[in-house]
Amino acid sequence: MGLLQIGGAPAEKCGGRVAGIDLGTTYSLVGIVQDGSPKVLADEAGRVTLPSVVWFGPGGEVEVGYEARARAAERVGATIASAKRFMGRAQVEAQAADELTPFHFAAGADGPVVYFQVSGERRVTPMEVSAEVLKVLKARAEVALEGPLDGAVITVPAYFDDAQRQATKDAARLAGLTVLRLLNEPTSASLAYGLDKKRDGLFAVFDLGGGTFDISILKLDEGVFQVLTTGGDSRLGGDDFDRDVAQHFLRKQGVEPATCPADVATRALAEARRAKEALTDVDETSLIIEGVQYTLTRAEFDALIQPTLNRVRGPIRRVLKDVGVDGAELDGVVLVGGSTRVPAVRSFVAELFGQAPLADLDPDQVVALGAAVQADLLGGSGARDDVLLLDVLPLSLGVETMGGVVEKILHRNQTIPATARQEFTTYADGQTGMDFHVVQGEREMVADCRSLARFKLSGIPPMGAGMGRVEVTLSVDADGILEVSAKETTTGVEASVQVKPSYGLDDETVERMILDSFAHAEDDVASRVLAEARVEAERILAALRRAMIEDAALLEPGEQERLEAGIAALEAAKSGTNHTRINDAIQKLDELSLEFAGRRMNRSIAAALGGKSVDFVDAPTQGNTEVPRP
Repeated sequence: MGLLQIGGAPAEKCGGRVAGIDLGTTYSLVGIVQDGSPKVLADEAGRVTLPSVVWFGPGGEVEVGYEARARAAERVGATIASAKRFMGRAQVEAQAADELTPFHFAAGADGPVVYFQVSGERRVTPMEVSAEVLKVLKARAEVALEGPLDGAVITVPAYFDDAQRQATKDAARLAGLTVLRLLNEPTSASLAYGLDKKRDGLFAVFDLGGGTFDISILKLDEGVFQVLTTGGDSRLGGDDFDRDVAQHFLRKQGVEPATCPADVATRALAEARRAKEALTDVDETSLIIEGVQYTLTRAEFDALIQPTLNRVRGPIRRVLKDVGVDGAELDGVVLVGGSTRVPAVRSFVAELFGQAPLADLDPDQVVALGAAVQADLLGGSGARDDVLLLDVLPLSLGVETMGGVVEKILHRNQTIPATARQEFTTYADGQTGMDFHVVQGEREMVADCRSLARFKLSGIPPMGAGMGRVEVTLSVDADGILEVSAKETTTGVEASVQVKPSYGLDDETVERMILDSFAHAEDDVASRVLAEARVEAERILAALRRAMIEDAALLEPGEQERLEAGIAALEAAKSGTNHTRINDAIQKLDELSLEFAGRRMNRSIAAALGGKSVDFVDAPTQGNTEVPRP
């Protein structure tokens, strides 16, 4: 998420040496702009990609990249790969996953952060693993720029939530990096592609990396890159293809993923990855799983990964529905991510969109290239002051109101950074505080959305129900971090909270939340209307009962009995599930209490005018119009 404005940008430019970093699940890259053109930096061996793998030695030593991956079988559990999949996840969530995982999760660590047991008593988090990868990329950029980095743009999946984004920023801080901006990967790719090809139109960016999948629809128009909608799954990628293959052959040997020893999983996944990469260029290859050699054809591989590949269908259908176009109507489908090299993926994309995808830029490098351009611009070069990037919110944000109803304040697909305000009133007489519950989702009821944060506004002066006015403000910044504030308008009393959930929103849950909002739209509206009717009924009942006690002397003979009957009818209707019946009972009670309310109002007016006289005079500016004068 995040509106990225380059040229007239509100972001402060840092100046100095800057770089763009693609922190990937399987591979990571770093790019800079030299002589006006972005380039991806290579290591001493000429390799631009750095495997996102870290080996933690028994004496505290650390190795990163190709060297670490080569040690994977040497000390099982001490080599951590694909840590990005665990960013922002809770320990219990990671351990409950029925996956072939070559890690040792730290025993007894049941908090909101994943811990890997790597050696002896040493345990590390995904943020620490990612920090080691970032340190190597940082050093590579500093050699090329001949000095220390002043800042970096780091890319993240568009579907990363607040916790995952915050975890990425924490990893950067551990690596000694100043983060200029977290940039969505599809947006970064579109920047590199659009500037390189100078093409305008409506494009889909299909980004399938080692562990994450994003699909975004962007409109490119004379330097304006507007994200219209986005979707995806931050736990879907090429690693899952490896797992599909490894699990298939392990099951042939009677080994189940959930009980597979870590050393066996490490070797099987390495063989599966090697076979996958080989089948990009050949029709048949061999692999050895626990001493047994197997033959794997491309057709067999395609069949094994098909169930995993099918998971991209839902997000693609949804984003196309959001913009109201068919895949064939798009001006192009841009492929991003190393997993799009798999022939079955390219064929699948062509089938889903009804057109051959664009793959003329290196899918491994395009994200890093776009990040380098963004970093250069934020760094103060001003080389392209006519570029504007607009991103959107993937899910709506709002607050809970009476009856468990969600009042959406910032809506899905709204361009951000964004700020929206809405005014609420107090519910009860003498209310001096208000509890706020911030939620995320597309459903109408709080129970069907995800809770983000709770906070309280105290110090509201006691007033009658509905008299207190509280303004609630929701703001999402360019990095996708949400801040909520509430202010009582008469006194200026204010409270705020920056929403940093302890762990992330499961992306299958995100997708389910959005799809459920479509499937249950009618039921949700009915639930909301019912809840609102019940709240209104409770308000009227409380006010009438209080009035009947305070002004009992104004009740005429038989009137109390009639009102009690109306109250009983409304209570009965309120306990049911028919909102129409509740509203009818409210209207009937209003009619029954109308004369009583009139007598109460007349008495209040008489009391207010007590001891005063009313004279009528000609008002000079109003001709012969008569106006009251005290």
